[in-house]
Amino acid sequence: MAGYPRPEGHHSLTPASIVPNASKVIAFLEEAFGAKVVDRYEGPGGSVAHAEVLISDSVLMIGDARPGLDAMPISISYYVPGEETVDAVYQRALQAGATSISPPQDELYGHRTATVKDQGGNRWSISAVVEQLTSEEMHRRMPDLMNLT
Repeated sequence: MAGYPRPEGHHSLTPASIVPNASKVIAFLEEAFGAKVVDRYEGPGGSVAHAEVLISDSVLMIGDARPGLDAMPISISYYVPGEETVDAVYQRALQAGATSISPPQDELYGHRTATVKDQGGNRWSISAVVEQLTSEEMHRRMPDLMNLT
């Protein structure tokens, strides 16, 4: 017997983040990444019991930490359409209150990537593929990537 389809924007794996100040993180996601809140349930004192935020084509579930539900920040790769977009989204993220972990740079694995941390402690790697690499090329570059040379 077939079940119900997944909700729109949900994939087989849908990340969830439990953080302090979830409402601040949601505001950051809206400003920095153009996120849209598709569902939100308020908890006591204006806390966020559960929210679902659509970023591009994917949903992130988020809520406030509370007794019995400890903070659990996450690390997410956010793919954008091109290398110029990485730089622009990185700047928007900083303006929205993120802390820089690493500025935009071209990486050995063929992506242009910048990493920021939001107000809840989540890490966001903003990436665009700028070079298509074969598995063999990745294996050849791995010692340099891991600083093993």
